[in-house]
Amino acid sequence: MFELFMMGGPLFMGIITVIFIAALVVSVRSALFIFGGASVASDQLFRQLGYIKSIGLFALVMGVLGQMIGLYSAFAALEQMEGGVSPQLLAGGLKVSSITTLWGLLSYGITLLIYLILSAVARSKQS
Repeated sequence: MFELFMMGGPLFMGIITVIFIAALVVSVRSALFIFGGASVASDQLFRQLGYIKSIGLFALVMGVLGQMIGLYSAFAALEQMEGGVSPQLLAGGLKVSSITTLWGLLSYGITLLIYLILSAVARSKQS
């Protein structure tokens, strides 16, 4: 797992990880409100739940941005190469560039699942 993190580029993988951790912190805080029975306004709670989804989406966007920057750099390097480019080299570059998008997508999927579960529990407790 650490190898994939480093292959994906520590900068964007680190940014996505920090964003994902922020989403988890907001999720835990929301869960404490829901399960702890603390009195919080309904609209405020659902606004905070919406932040979970938004933060996860931001992680996905950063993953795609990391891939686009990686692809741009790879294509710029390929453009400078003299002679033919092997298909293995091109496939390897495409594989590495998709790691950030996969991590962003995984982060978004997890935060979306958390959002859906917490929203369903909060709605059922409201009734």
